[in-house]
Amino acid sequence: MFNLKSLQRNKTIKYGVPMLLLVVGGSFGLREFAQIRYDAQKIRKRLDPSLEAKVNPQKQAVILEEEYEKLKEIHLDEWKNIRGPRPWEDSREYQEQQRKNLSKTD
Repeated sequence: MFNLKSLQRNKTIKYGVPMLLLVVGGSFGLREFAQIRYDAQKIRKRLDPSLEAKVNPQKQAVILEEEYEKLKEIHLDEWKNIRGPRPWEDSREYQEQQRKNLSKTD
């Protein structure tokens, strides 16, 4: 039916089929290599416990309770709002001025 010589002379079979196999086979191979890369990143990338607790809702309640206890210890009624120096102001001079103002009010 078909001669081997006529198949060898056909440009579609001679050039097209190997190109098609290369493209299709390359996509499958590339997918496997990319999967290996992502698996390796997943193994290497571990969250530290504080970040993991923020992500994990079961551990999040424990952190909220700890933060609440820290806030209970801080006296929020006794704070004073102190403005920092502007970029064009001398910071030492401004700090001395603030200390004088604080000592006058106390």
